[in-house]
Amino acid sequence: MTAEQSRLQETQRNIPWKKWGPYLSERQWGTVREDYSDNGDAWNYFSHDQARSRAYRWGEDGLGGISDDHQVLCFALALWNGKDPILKERLFGLNNSEGNHGEDVKEYYFYLDSTPTHSYMKYLYKYPQAAYPYEDLVKTNRQRSRDELEYELLDTGIFNEDRYFDIFLEYAKADSEDILIKISVANRGPEAATLHLLPTLWFRNTWSWADGSSKPILQKVGNVGDSIIHAHHTDATFQEWIQDYYLYAEGNVPLLFTENETNNAHLFATPNASPYVKDGINNYLIHGERDAVNPAQMGTKASPHYPLSVGAGETQVVRLRLSRTAPAQKSAPFADFEAVFKTRLQEADDFYAAITPVKVQADRDRTNVMRQALAGMLWTKQYFYYDVDKWLDEHNVDSTQRKKIRNGDWAHMYNDDIISMPDKWEYPWFAAWDLAFHMLPLSIVDSEFAKVQLDLMLRNDYLHPNGQIPAYEWNFGDVNPPVHAYATMQTYLADKARNDGKGDLDFLRYAFAKLLVNFTWWVNRKDREGNNVFEGGFLGLDNIGVFDRSSPLPTGGHLEQADGTAWMVFFSQQMLRIAVELAVHIPLYEEFASKFFEHTILIAGSMDRMGDLKDEMWDEADGFFYDVLRLPDGQAMRLKVRSLVGLLPLAAVSVFEASDIAKLPNFLKRAQTFLRRRPELTANMHMPDQPSAAGRYMLSIFNEQKLRRVLARMLDESEFFSPHGIRSLSRYHCEHPFVFYHNGQEFRVDYLPGDSNTGMFGGNSNWRGPIWMPVNLLLFSALLRLYSFYGDSFKIECPTGSGQYMTLYEVAQELGERLTSIFLRDKNGHRPTYGASEKFQNDPHWKDLILFYEYFHGDNGAGIGASHQTGWTGCVARIIQAMSDVTQEIASGANAEMEAIKKTVGK
Repeated sequence: MTAEQSRLQETQRNIPWKKWGPYLSERQWGTVREDYSDNGDAWNYFSHDQARSRAYRWGEDGLGGISDDHQVLCFALALWNGKDPILKERLFGLNNSEGNHGEDVKEYYFYLDSTPTHSYMKYLYKYPQAAYPYEDLVKTNRQRSRDELEYELLDTGIFNEDRYFDIFLEYAKADSEDILIKISVANRGPEAATLHLLPTLWFRNTWSWADGSSKPILQKVGNVGDSIIHAHHTDATFQEWIQDYYLYAEGNVPLLFTENETNNAHLFATPNASPYVKDGINNYLIHGERDAVNPAQMGTKASPHYPLSVGAGETQVVRLRLSRTAPAQKSAPFADFEAVFKTRLQEADDFYAAITPVKVQADRDRTNVMRQALAGMLWTKQYFYYDVDKWLDEHNVDSTQRKKIRNGDWAHMYNDDIISMPDKWEYPWFAAWDLAFHMLPLSIVDSEFAKVQLDLMLRNDYLHPNGQIPAYEWNFGDVNPPVHAYATMQTYLADKARNDGKGDLDFLRYAFAKLLVNFTWWVNRKDREGNNVFEGGFLGLDNIGVFDRSSPLPTGGHLEQADGTAWMVFFSQQMLRIAVELAVHIPLYEEFASKFFEHTILIAGSMDRMGDLKDEMWDEADGFFYDVLRLPDGQAMRLKVRSLVGLLPLAAVSVFEASDIAKLPNFLKRAQTFLRRRPELTANMHMPDQPSAAGRYMLSIFNEQKLRRVLARMLDESEFFSPHGIRSLSRYHCEHPFVFYHNGQEFRVDYLPGDSNTGMFGGNSNWRGPIWMPVNLLLFSALLRLYSFYGDSFKIECPTGSGQYMTLYEVAQELGERLTSIFLRDKNGHRPTYGASEKFQNDPHWKDLILFYEYFHGDNGAGIGASHQTGWTGCVARIIQAMSDVTQEIASGANAEMEAIKKTVGK
């Protein structure tokens, strides 16, 4: 067992190794929580320009920052190159209305490393030496159309001649509440340059509101020449988390103090509560306002000030320490500094060596991608505080108006937790289905955290009383795809494999009970006619359809969604898998296994009924699933868009061991009776009536004939099979767009491999062609499950038309290689994710830094959308591990191959 694994075990004994972590947001401004406008325009109500002067209500942001797990006390970097018009305290980006493709961060920063307890972390920020081009970025992007590329920071020329600083920020914990901080400033330019480095410690403002706490204090302590800041909270509630900490700054450096209070005079022309305000250090340094900082050296926000002159090619290091130990007991705070850092880095290396397959370790580039993917996911934890009831009260409306405000139906929600975020700048709020995908790779490094996160969404203060899982902050009542049960089962199986076959049944039982409520909500709310055909609306696949599925249809009527119904088959199958696993140990659950077996058959059967019907989702002529548009006059038609909507049913496949089913005689008897009575439901499906040669049973929407037809489309390189994964829309629609006319209006779907050219869905939504990692992971895993049933007896042409036939295991490997190739160097040393960017492809200080974008160009694999959505794109780490684990263990023969698949993807 490695030292980091021991620390993970200690967290289960309440040793607070995770009390401090990367829990600051990268963007608190422009969020729903901070929006008290009348029109719900969060982006403009609280802007980036206001953020340096205005105290936040619900959270904090900062560069490479850390906080305690209730975000009472915060630490982050502030920087000034002597030329910028403002202190660099947070990342800049365009809001939703400024970017030609929606909101977008315009900075270069990288999450390089982290252990799950955050005992060691490393972050890199690239800071230009010239004035940051704020105005140019906004103006140029606003002038560009949706048909043009985004105007990026590199495009401005500000990094020409390498005139920038690489600022590495590292953290190492001497113990759970003793954090060593190393800041390394490297001048990459040809001449000496000045950097003002201001490591900043501050208290989240909890005292300025109607229900506020007493005010904490930061103040200078120690002897003459010491640079020590004492942080003390006077409120008993907050003392539970933060009572006394000391920030030791190496060297005799000036300490600047102000208050984390809104500068009302500057923003609103009203009096300030104190002469010292949030932007006081900014005003002192940049505008020369000597009275902007407190000469008494006390406040609620403070920074040691290091003016550094860094020579060309030189690196300078600044060291700090945040500790519970007072100066009287720590006379030499930096004596063990380097030794602790060396030990923690070695322990991080040991930890990753233990979880990285041997085959991957032999490939340095693949190892680098996997480790940075996991580091990004660990860095993207965030403290999320949102008391919806209180937030609604603060809008000062009467009870009758509450429901007209965003999230007005979710007053029960009280969020005060560390949560895995999709991206702490683009999406600094949890999204339920994103979070479920996050747990698949995060369970590799920290299965307990994964279980806690999955349970979190099912708690009474999250789950709506009607059973709905909250979608995301902008609209908790929107509908995310139901992947929670899948992530729960996968996390359980991975944990079981690590513990010699002993699973966490308590975790599984709790999740099953809550998911049962959620399943009932789906059945009651999204099955309009009670015929097991589902709608759902948004469902993640927001920009590959003909219409905005979250809004009323322009035609009237409604959509029967192939993906909505397939998601429900998938959900029901996962509940069946959980019920079978529980029933093997607890007979009570055998009845639930029968319930979800029947649900699965009923819903799957509704997608392709007996006979050639024109109003069903399966199109026999095309061999593909489509959405069905039902019009008010009773007519119906298929919307023949070839997209992930029609591929998603592939994911709805489950395989069961004969030995498990044999332990459930009542379930088996009832299933057989149900199948005899309802043959019309099962005529076009693969039914678990005959075991495979390996003694497994399979339940799938696809019988073998249908499976071959859909796979032929999916593996066709002129349709879905990109060199870098499965496209979200078939390339067929490049030359054959789908066009629908209604009342003189044209509704059109074209294949677009990159950024969207439509504003129908707002922001940076785009699924008309790009490769999308989470659904690719579902398809990759489904191929392995299908292989675990069919074995080598089933082969398919891959790619379609190539004349080369593969087993489904080999097809999965081919898909996995194409997906991972997005991030790996090709034969020319280039990474597809960086497209034509010469800086990222060739510069030695850039080329090994990996960004995990939201989605990827459907033809060349270039990264698009949110640049740090390591959340679900971090699933590539799971794919790398799964491919290597399987490959490693199949060398000894077919039996080992089957066992490897079982271990990797679960039964």
